[in-house]
Amino acid sequence: MHDGDVVVIGGGYAGVRVAKRLDATARVTLVDRKDVFFHRIAALRAGVRPEWSVTPFIPYDRLLRGGRVVRGKAVSIDTAERQVVLATGERLPYDVAVIATGADYPEPARFTGTTTEEAVKSFAGHQSAVAGAEHVLVVGGGPSGVELSAEIRLARPDARVTLAHSGPALLHSTGSARAGRKALAWLEAHDVEVRLDSFMSPGNDFGTYRDARGNVTAADLSFWATGTTPNTLWLRLGGHRDWLNPAGHVKVDRMLRVEGFPNVFAVGDVNDATELKITPAALAQADLAAFNIRSYLQSPGRHRKEPRLYRPVHRTPLIVPFGPADGITLLPVPGGENAVLGSRTAVLAKSKTLMTPYMRRQLGYTAT
Repeated sequence: MHDGDVVVIGGGYAGVRVAKRLDATARVTLVDRKDVFFHRIAALRAGVRPEWSVTPFIPYDRLLRGGRVVRGKAVSIDTAERQVVLATGERLPYDVAVIATGADYPEPARFTGTTTEEAVKSFAGHQSAVAGAEHVLVVGGGPSGVELSAEIRLARPDARVTLAHSGPALLHSTGSARAGRKALAWLEAHDVEVRLDSFMSPGNDFGTYRDARGNVTAADLSFWATGTTPNTLWLRLGGHRDWLNPAGHVKVDRMLRVEGFPNVFAVGDVNDATELKITPAALAQADLAAFNIRSYLQSPGRHRKEPRLYRPVHRTPLIVPFGPADGITLLPVPGGENAVLGSRTAVLAKSKTLMTPYMRRQLGYTAT
């Protein structure tokens, strides 16, 4: 028995999780512009290593048993008629709509185009550029910048690799000074030049980059790992500017509902529920939203469950790979600094496979 129509807009980590959780109890329609799920966690390695080119792409066809996946682009949500409007003009009726359009990441962690073929071609271009570069500059010393620098170094031991970070320490957003020191030690031991307190911008000449002190660096290839942008322009253009905060994230209440709309939820990187934009936080939000959506759809009665409140995740385990055979794991410690574990835990949990088997199982495929 199905309790209602749920339209999930966006087929990333949070969207897939919500859709799967509700598949047995609602008529679920998942809308995504891509033809496959994009396992972004594997994208940095895929942008460097040809043998990983197709790894990040997992078909949607086994995700839902009762629901369906529609390839298309949402352009607005008609809350009066309870319909999600697609760019083709098609309207999808909903009892509950879920905004899960995620965020836009810098390349190579971006799905370029709308088809697997276009994205693979983009990866191939990055791989070729890395293979032929004499000097690669990575800007940004957060988890992605550190991981990408390590991948490039291992793929190109003969090239010059520079990591420039605007902050005083690597991984400073994690709150763990020890993690930053271990990342710095690994990179420097592998001849990666690390520049701290170095805010970089493009220079006047092509292939040059200038820091805040006026120092100019020449590099024939650069990658910018300096943050993400929420994919909410379509909401702004679709008449829902008031749903967004100044940074462009969807404003939600503690039940992850868009403020003022009890049947419109927003989960993952797209909302303002937490500043920690990582996959575990997105999955936790998806699970809570699925519970609250079931509660909303069920008829009032003695067995109806009360909705749950979301508690923002400020501290969560974080793994930063240094290639497939090394890395660090940060574990939250109540009342203290994160514990930092050695490479064995990181390799087993993430570095070697980049969680690809786990995500394949989530989408109904075998782990390999």
